[in-house]
Amino acid sequence: MNTAELVVFIIYLVFMIGIGVYFFLRSKGANEKDYFLGGRQMGAWVSALSAGASDMSAWVLMGLPASVYAAGMGQTWIAIGLAIGYALSWIFEAPRLRRFSIEANDSITIPQYLTNRFLSKSKALQILCAVIFIFAYTIYAASSIKACGTLFNTVIGMDANLAMYIAAAIIIGYTFLGGFSAVCWTDFFQGLLMLAALLIAPIFALGLVRGGDVAAAEFPANYWSFTESWTDIASGLGWGLGYFGMPHIIIRFMSLRSEKELRKSSVIGITWTVIILTMSVVAGAVGRMFMGEIADSSTVFIQMTRRIFPPVISGVLLSAILAASMSTADSQLLASASAFASDVYKPVFRKKASDREMLWAGRVVVIIIAVIALIVAANPNSGTIMGLVSNAWGVFGAAFGPVIMLSLFWKRLTMAGAVAGIFSGALVDILWLAFLSGTGLYEIIPGFFCGLILAVAVSYMTPEPGKDVLALFDRSVNSTK
Repeated sequence: MNTAELVVFIIYLVFMIGIGVYFFLRSKGANEKDYFLGGRQMGAWVSALSAGASDMSAWVLMGLPASVYAAGMGQTWIAIGLAIGYALSWIFEAPRLRRFSIEANDSITIPQYLTNRFLSKSKALQILCAVIFIFAYTIYAASSIKACGTLFNTVIGMDANLAMYIAAAIIIGYTFLGGFSAVCWTDFFQGLLMLAALLIAPIFALGLVRGGDVAAAEFPANYWSFTESWTDIASGLGWGLGYFGMPHIIIRFMSLRSEKELRKSSVIGITWTVIILTMSVVAGAVGRMFMGEIADSSTVFIQMTRRIFPPVISGVLLSAILAASMSTADSQLLASASAFASDVYKPVFRKKASDREMLWAGRVVVIIIAVIALIVAANPNSGTIMGLVSNAWGVFGAAFGPVIMLSLFWKRLTMAGAVAGIFSGALVDILWLAFLSGTGLYEIIPGFFCGLILAVAVSYMTPEPGKDVLALFDRSVNSTK
């Protein structure tokens, strides 16, 4: 156990809790919109780095470098696909989603937006979305909690399960207390820390190798090949499809205070993400050169950092893994809580629930989902960090991506088409993972395009939306809010 690294971790964790307490004390008189969407008052820098940090979970510091380290540059297609998808989501999806969500009865969650987009009184779509949210986010949050356990176990020798319990408690703490504002501000600082860690560690390692201080290890045959198979390329690029339907990321688009802030935020967010993804790939390749063969490839960034820097500095840089894990888990917990409280609890069970009751309903759901995610993460058969992320990412992208994009750009989409698209996208994704994963094709691809085709087909088979729905679409397209 390294005492200096442990002290740095503790200081970092106390700082995160402090942000939650600060926003909790400021939340007197807060309502549902404040807790789940920050009152639509987020600025460009906070929204951009929060969106990026909530996206780039521990896999960007452990999963992707491990894949590049172990399997070679063919894994770079994942980073390329993500960079393209993220840029397109900011450029095309973000402006319309922000305007549409305001025009659609000031919707504060994705399920609310989809329901209000069709001016529907039926809650079927909201409930379907909420069920998928809770299922997929539990898996996603489990990957982040598992990463915290791996980090503490590797760095200070703490039992991995105990470390998961502590990390989950802290994440629950500031999410429970501060809501969306606390999550965004913690993500902002975590995003800066992740960027610093991925810039500093690989560059220093490469400098030591180039300077002759460390002997460069040999690379395996075909390590630098980018084109091993078409399924690797397609699957890597397919990751980019997930951004169009990732609720905890695109909810940041809805929280921005103005169109001006959105344009500024898009530049910041795209730049940050491209740098992060590039340096994550570099970390894997440089780690291979610097470390040679290691038993657990998922710890390549951890071991490289500890070998280069003194304990205090390595503690700060390794806190980036905590940052990556927590910034994703908190967003997922809050998105799940908002989906349940706003889209199931109030419309189905307590139609006259007060703002205070809604806040506490959301907070209770944060605890329940975190506990279930903790149980999943602690199960030794739950899979790798990258595997858990891949599964949850695929479900979200396939279920919501096609329908959200159609709702923003295609006036003819109907409520029935949206339900069919979401249900079929999620179902095909899960069935492909269960029975056809041996093909090597990432399940998000068949799921996404099946959802897209069925959403369009069912929309054409059902009556055209009413004049009021078409008018809402036109208002949203022309809105300047």
